Amino acid sequence: MEIPREVLLPWFALSEQIKQRNILMNKRCVELTEMLRKDGFDSCILKGQGNTLLYPAPYSRTPGDIDVWVIPTSKVEGHGSKGEGQRTAIKYSVKERRKVVTDFVKRRFPETRIRYQHIDYPVFPDMDVEVHFIPTAKNNPLHNKRIQQWAEEQRETQCANMVSLPDGIGQIAIPTSEFNVIYQLSHLMHHFFDEGIGLRQMMDYYYLLRSSTKLEIRKEKLEMTLKYLGLWKFAGAVMYVMREVFGMEEQFMIALVDERRGRTLLNEILKGGNFGKYSGLTQHSTGGKYFLKHWRNLHFVREYPSEALCEPIFRTWHFFWRLRHR
Repeated sequence: MEIPREVLLPWFALSEQIKQRNILMNKRCVELTEMLRKDGFDSCILKGQGNTLLYPAPYSRTPGDIDVWVIPTSKVEGHGSKGEGQRTAIKYSVKERRKVVTDFVKRRFPETRIRYQHIDYPVFPDMDVEVHFIPTAKNNPLHNKRIQQWAEEQRETQCANMVSLPDGIGQIAIPTSEFNVIYQLSHLMHHFFDEGIGLRQMMDYYYLLRSSTKLEIRKEKLEMTLKYLGLWKFAGAVMYVMREVFGMEEQFMIALVDERRGRTLLNEILKGGNFGKYSGLTQHSTGGKYFLKHWRNLHFVREYPSEALCEPIFRTWHFFWRLRHR
């Protein structure tokens, strides 16, 4: 069947726009990495341009903003190549790191917004940047503590995982596949309870899992980790979407397909879209969204009792936390 010209030409134009945006994002990621290095931070680009490398075509993924996980470092002069010095990560707690990073950003941009996971860093006029203190979070306090500890144990490895971007643009650090399989699943779950997720995020996870032939993870160990972090049930729901929407083969599955939770997840994806754009939540005031999100998440108590019940508590705590740290 021949594609109509009035459909094909806008597709070509949109494809070229996506390509040019990806090229710009790659340049900005390299520039950001170098700026942070000079300012005394190791960094790791989360999701975004790391996920782009997994797609069949290098510039085919629709880009968003830049999320970067930063680690304050010390520098020992007189060592290392080219006189740049040998850098070592400073053993800050997450709370201490948050203060160091926040103070650094607010010296340049006093009015920037801060959240529990990240702070806005408007260093580029054409690109949104979020500087992360922590890569992800959970509503359940116990699972949140566990996932922070899990991430802390691997932070230096992630910042050292350098990759080359296409066309010789430069190098950036991105998470390892082993880290990403867990981290991005947690990110999906966080957005599911916050506002909503779209098929775009699911496609990222599909290509990540398709690259899992390179992973050296025993599935038994991965299952134990997912259960320990409170992600196992949600993983089963995501596997349902992977199978039903993307036709992913069983060999790439990281959990047993959970059809009941999967149908709920897919229904929310189709109803609300990326960040709940079509759910009606985003059109309300802050107070209105607070109660509507609470009502929405009560519907998920059966599937995810601890996360659903803890979500309004976390959201209320986070509201006052932001007031105290703004």
